[in-house]
Amino acid sequence: MTGLSAGKYWGLRRLAAPGGTFSMLAADQRPPIMAMIRSRTGRAPAFAEIAEVKRMLVGELGLAASAVLIDPVWGLSAALPDLPPRRGLLVTLEDHVYEEGPGGRRSAAIAEWSAEKIRRLGADAVKLLAWFRPDAAEEVVAHQRAFVAAAGDACRQHDIPFVLELLIYPFAAPGEADANDAADPAKRPSLVLDSITPFAVEGVDLWKLESPLPADAIPDPDGPGAAPVQALFDRLGGRVPGPWVMLSGGAEFAHFRAVLVYAYRAGASGFLAGRSIWADAFQAWPDRAACIQTLRETARPRLERLSELTEKSAQAWHRHPRFGAGVSVADAGAGFASAYGKDPCSARAALTARPEAIA
Repeated sequence: MTGLSAGKYWGLRRLAAPGGTFSMLAADQRPPIMAMIRSRTGRAPAFAEIAEVKRMLVGELGLAASAVLIDPVWGLSAALPDLPPRRGLLVTLEDHVYEEGPGGRRSAAIAEWSAEKIRRLGADAVKLLAWFRPDAAEEVVAHQRAFVAAAGDACRQHDIPFVLELLIYPFAAPGEADANDAADPAKRPSLVLDSITPFAVEGVDLWKLESPLPADAIPDPDGPGAAPVQALFDRLGGRVPGPWVMLSGGAEFAHFRAVLVYAYRAGASGFLAGRSIWADAFQAWPDRAACIQTLRETARPRLERLSELTEKSAQAWHRHPRFGAGVSVADAGAGFASAYGKDPCSARAALTARPEAIA
């Protein structure tokens, strides 16, 4: 029986459906929503428009999810009254702006935002997206690893679940031609799988991962070409050191559903997805009534179908091999009040040792 700190244990339970699986709605997208509004209106989106989209998303779809992921700037500050209080809440830590250099991408936290503030407002988990390539420049790899480690330390210090999202990206090493190898079925699997190992000891409580193959290259899970693809997902499941869920990456709904079938057979515990579920609704923007109608008639049924599949086929988070015979609350018993909060790993010392730490 593995003991989890009380805050992390409670937070993971809050994110999950009663059976222990995750059917989570992502509404923290920023550049995709900005691009959608710009494509429909021909101008830069106003703050109020982006916030309105997020309010529509959580208001129309939140109750159909086990938890909702939202950003603090355009999302939480505007949509808090629309968030369903009986669902879990994840809040984004990373900035949507990253540094793009010849050696790769460097991520950063939202300015003046922290795991401490996310815990303070009452959220159930911190979500951090880190762009990562194991073959990026050494200094970029070191920066990204320190960025994630600092977030893990902060979540440990404030006793809140740490949800890590890893995304690979197109990258050409010096002397190589530009190529979108992040979508290359021959190269992508190793990039996705090899990105996990560097973060195995950074205190991640739930992993949000992408498919090892492009979603539109995924064959029918019950068809003749399924076996080698299932083997890839099985390798993914074997590589992840804790409970994991799939992200959609904006894939077409049918393709994302197929991804989930493979992932659940490999031990995944659910999904944390957005655009595959709701992107179609905003093709009608700025016709708000039409957007809401499509959210109700198309997006919500999609979310419900994925939730049904998840409840039927996904592995409960507390049944992951990481937990052995099960999960218990660490330090439970008569001495809990005095023992709680005394971190033997000295998270505060680790934070002060890193000047870039996210407190």
